Amino acid sequence: CLEQAAAAAIGGALAVGAVPVVLSAMGFTGAGIAASSIAAKMMSAAAIANGGGVSAGSLVATLQSVGAAGLSTSSNILLGATGSVLGAWLGKSNEEPSSQDEPEAEEDQPRENVPQDEPPKPP
Repeated sequence: CLEQAAAAAIGGALAVGAVPVVLSAMGFTGAGIAASSIAAKMMSAAAIANGGGVSAGSLVATLQSVGAAGLSTSSNILLGATGSVLGAWLGKSNEEPSSQDEPEAEEDQPRENVPQDEPPKPP
């Protein structure tokens, strides 16, 4: 149970800490969208699709806002909780014994509703 709690804490911390790193790596920075980045390509595609501008509330606008200002407190809490649940679930799945340790069923035993011999011949 202690290992599961540790996995939950690590999962929550990783989820909250990874978002700024990933967004920055994509090109959504505090100084704006980095040239020749994935973010720049996304912005270009969004602008072309919208006739020359990026609409407020779009994915690109939202990601740039998060890249520049960070996530809100409520978003960090939600993200941390989700990461904790995922971490706890992964920590729990590592503790359970695998199904490979169970003995396999004998294949040569007769099964119900499966004919074992030829069907009877009509008289």
